Amino acid sequence: MNIKRAKEEIRNTIEAYLLKDEYGAYQIPAIRQRPVLLIGPPGVGKTQIMEQISQECRIGLVSYTITHHTRQSAIGLPFIQERIFNGVRMSVTEYTMSEIVASIYEKTELTGLREGILFIDEINCVSETLAPAMLQFLQCKTFGNHKIPEGWIIVAAGNPPEYNKSVREFDVVTLDRLKLIHVEPDLKVWKEYAAQVQIHPAILSYLDIKQQNFCQIETTVDGKRFSTPRGWEDLSRLIEVYERLGKNADREVVGQYIQHEKIAKDFANYLELYYKYQKDYEIDAILGGHIKESLCDKLAKAPFDERLGVMNLLLEKLNGCFGQLYRKEERLTRLMQLFKGMKPDTGEEDLYDSPLEHLEGIAAGARAEWKYKRESGLLGRREDHLYQDTGRILEDTIQRIKAEQLHTREQVWEKIEETFEEKNKEYESLFEDCGRWLEHGFDFMEAAFGDSQEMVVFVTGLNTGFYSVKFLQEYLCERYYQYNERLLFDNQEKEILSRI
Repeated sequence: MNIKRAKEEIRNTIEAYLLKDEYGAYQIPAIRQRPVLLIGPPGVGKTQIMEQISQECRIGLVSYTITHHTRQSAIGLPFIQERIFNGVRMSVTEYTMSEIVASIYEKTELTGLREGILFIDEINCVSETLAPAMLQFLQCKTFGNHKIPEGWIIVAAGNPPEYNKSVREFDVVTLDRLKLIHVEPDLKVWKEYAAQVQIHPAILSYLDIKQQNFCQIETTVDGKRFSTPRGWEDLSRLIEVYERLGKNADREVVGQYIQHEKIAKDFANYLELYYKYQKDYEIDAILGGHIKESLCDKLAKAPFDERLGVMNLLLEKLNGCFGQLYRKEERLTRLMQLFKGMKPDTGEEDLYDSPLEHLEGIAAGARAEWKYKRESGLLGRREDHLYQDTGRILEDTIQRIKAEQLHTREQVWEKIEETFEEKNKEYESLFEDCGRWLEHGFDFMEAAFGDSQEMVVFVTGLNTGFYSVKFLQEYLCERYYQYNERLLFDNQEKEILSRI
C-alpha cells in the first residue's frame, strides 16, 4: 500500500487499540495488540508519518533507531539482588530498567500523556547480540524484565533485504505476532503531501515529466545509486533557503541529496531552465494582469516541458497566495476563540478584578498551552507558528490597551473588536488579491493555449493543490468550474470508452 493508506491504517489501529470498555479496560487487551511493522524502501516516509500521527491523535511519541543501541542499553544492565527462597538467602541476577522503557515513563511525566506510540526504526537491522532481545520485544512487548507500559502502542519499521545487506529476516513465530504493512512509493500520493507542505515547484514539474525518477534505488558495480521521496523533500528545503541567500543549487549540490548521478545531472539542468522560465515569462506581471501577446505566442510554441514549467510557476505563485490566506483564516479563527470570553455579559468578567487582568489571563493561558503542546511534541510547524502569531497579537492588544489607559470592560472590548477588524480587513484584502490573481492566471492560459491540454493540466493542478482547493471552496470562479466540469466529463467519457 502507499504511505497515505499506511498512515490511515496506523491511525485506525491506534484508535482500536486505545478504545476502552465501560469498565475502563482496553477493548483489545495489551497482549492481543499486535505491534505494527512497516516494511518499505528507505525515504518513503515511514518515520515521518509517526510524528504526524502522534500530533493528530494527541498522544505521546518516543522514537528510537535501534541500530544505535547495544544489548545493555536495550534490556538494561545486570546487578545482583539478594532474595530468600525456602528460608535460604540467595543471590539473583536482575536488570536495571531499559533506557527505552524508562524514556516512556519520562515522556509521561513530562507531558502527562499516558498513551502513545513507541516507534522503533530499522528493527530488522540489529546486531547479532541484540537480535534475541528484539524478538522478545516484538513477541512479548518487553525489554529484559520490563514491560512496555499499557496504553503505549508499538510501531516498528524496517527496510526490505534488497535495500540493506544488514537485514535479518523474522521467523514465522515472530511474524505471526505482528500486524505487517508493506509500503510502496507512490508519486500521486506524494504530490498531495507535496502540495500541502509546498515542495519546490521545480521539483514538482520535473517529476511530472520524469515520473520514473521519483524513487529509484539501484545496486551497480560502482555501488548504490538512489533517489528517494525524502531526498526530494530535503533538496526542496535547501533550494528554498539557497534562493533566499542568493545562491545556486548546482549539479554537485543536487547530487548530495539525489545520489543518482544521472538523475542529479538531469534535474540540475532542468533547474537552470526553470529559473530561466521564471525570468523570461514575468510571472508576477502576468498575475498582476499585464499579459504580453509576445510571451503568449512564445509559450504556445515552446516544448512541453517548458510549458509545464511555466504552468507550475503560475500554480506556485497562486498557491503561495492561497496558503497565506489560509494561514490568516486560521489566525482569525483562533483569535475569535481566545477573545470570545472577553465579550461583556458572558459571566467570566466576575472572576477578575479588571478587564485588563482578564485579557492578561487569557494571554497567559494561551502561552501555557503553546508551551505544553510544544514540549509534548503535539505541535507541527504550521500549528506552532499559529500559536506564536496569535500570542503576539494578544500581547500587542494588551500593550495598546495599557498605552491608551482603557479601564472599563466596554472600552477594552471595543479595542479587541478593533484589533479583530484590522486582521479581518487584511484577510479580506488578501482574499480579493487571490481572486484577481486567479482570474489573471486564467486570462493568460486562455491567451496562450485556449481550451487545450495545457488548460487541463492547469485546472488539475488547482484540483490537487491543498491551498487552492481550500480557496476554491470559498471563491466563485466561473472559468474554473467551467473547465473543471469539462475535465470531469472528459474523464467520465474516457472511462466509459475504456469499459466498452
